[in-house]
Amino acid sequence: MIKNSVWAFTLLFISSLFATVQANEIKDIRISTTSKETKAVIDLTKAADYSFFTLGSPERIVVDIKNATNSAKLPKSVTKSPLLSKVRVSSPPNKKTVRLVFELKGKVSPNVFKLKPGSGFGHRLVVDIPLNGQQIALQSTAKPKPVVVTKASIPYRKEVLIVIDPGHGGKDPGSIGPSKKYEKLVTLSIAKKLAAQLNAEPGIRTKLTRTGNYYVPLDQRVAIADKYKAHLFISIHADAFTSPRPRGASVFFLNDRRRNTEISRWVENQERQSRKLGGTSTVTNPDRIVNHTLLDLQFTISKREGEKLATEILGELKKVARLHKDKPSEASLAVLRSPQIPSVLVETGFISNPTEEKLLFQRSYQDKLASSITRAVVTYLKENPPEGTGFDKSVPHHHGVYVVQRGDFLSKIAKNHKVSVSALKAANNLKSDTVKVGQKLTIPGVKTASTTHLNTVETKSITHVVKSGEYLGKIAKQYKVSVAAIQRENKLKSSKVHVGQKLKITVAVKDAPIRKHKVQRGEFLGKIASKYGVSVSSIRSANKLRSDELAIGQVLIIPNR
Repeated sequence: MIKNSVWAFTLLFISSLFATVQANEIKDIRISTTSKETKAVIDLTKAADYSFFTLGSPERIVVDIKNATNSAKLPKSVTKSPLLSKVRVSSPPNKKTVRLVFELKGKVSPNVFKLKPGSGFGHRLVVDIPLNGQQIALQSTAKPKPVVVTKASIPYRKEVLIVIDPGHGGKDPGSIGPSKKYEKLVTLSIAKKLAAQLNAEPGIRTKLTRTGNYYVPLDQRVAIADKYKAHLFISIHADAFTSPRPRGASVFFLNDRRRNTEISRWVENQERQSRKLGGTSTVTNPDRIVNHTLLDLQFTISKREGEKLATEILGELKKVARLHKDKPSEASLAVLRSPQIPSVLVETGFISNPTEEKLLFQRSYQDKLASSITRAVVTYLKENPPEGTGFDKSVPHHHGVYVVQRGDFLSKIAKNHKVSVSALKAANNLKSDTVKVGQKLTIPGVKTASTTHLNTVETKSITHVVKSGEYLGKIAKQYKVSVAAIQRENKLKSSKVHVGQKLKITVAVKDAPIRKHKVQRGEFLGKIASKYGVSVSSIRSANKLRSDELAIGQVLIIPNR
């Protein structure tokens, strides 16, 4: 009996020890503030299992992280934020939970989401606190200044701007589910989460066509995208049909061909009806309200890019949601009038289906949808980088002096300039991670213009013959250049190419394709080096040759320099 008790106690001790080892650890909490928002980034050892809620009188955000321990120095006072005053711990609901309390200076609508390891960071939980349109003066009210360009820097790489359009709003409720839940509310919630996650990606910023429950006419939504010269337009909706049976997510892009499904025809008919009503109709039949918006793409390039983006989004959505169709849907929705902006309409699910209606209003499911769309957008931008942005690798990236823009924070600036946060802080004698709009930052690792000339990346021009199955984006990715750069060099009016077409491409020498040479009778190392315009020593080094002796039939790698 005693032995059994000892064994039971040992098992209990080991299991408790194992549970302690497996617990998530809060390592640090970093605060950054801009003119639009305050972000609290919680650094963790594992992905967070969390929940959160808000309290009033006084206003607070309460975040519970389950099965966790805290190593961060708390409480932490925040002095430079117009929204957040303090972060502290509080009594948790149980011993295995860490409860964090964010004390606020007013009422806010926070977004809380997870970030996977990347960019030199581990698992993170982000508490994003937007201003929500409040006119709160920050310490620096200076207007953003243009980027200072020195001889040791390149022209400013603008951020990719993505306009996110939460469908419907205000007097236009959109579709209504079986339990009387409104599409206009779920689209706003998902859009805000998507905006927060995309804003956390270096080189991307977003603009919402609406930030609250109010009506925005369709033409004004387009005007917003045009005004800010958006690179992409993503409209968020929840689908519906006359029958409760259809379910699953889908993505629309414009195609002028005749509609080929009953649902596509229904979508277009309802859009025309919505335009007539101007969004002012009283909903009497929730199953018959399917009001969609989609950019009327008039140019072939924009249509093709919209289809590419739609394909990427579907590829990610299928990992977290059921799909209604596994390929982008085509519909002739002549609603929006900005032909230069690749656009998609994401139907996150059928609100007319009882099961999906419940899912769409679950915070965790909304997070998954937003994360999948974010991953798709980042993948698309890397493969199809807009010219002049941080995703465009066709221009060599040099460091110099940078002027802080609205929406910037220190880790984002460091990532864009390929330096560490600590190095950036040291170069500018910063005591905290807080930066102000208009503040000039010296980017480390660059000599001054008076002591050095601008280094250029060695390039070479090659000819690529288009093969079957290739398209411009794929070719650009192969040579690590932008689609725009290939179009410019070959004077292409569109991104369409054909098999056998010859393209001139200027590439960085280091990115040129690997060349191989099969040694023939009578050849020696010096002769081969002369043929390819490289040095003998470079061939030796590339092939790890211990002598200059070669064998007939031996295959040599010919370096690019």
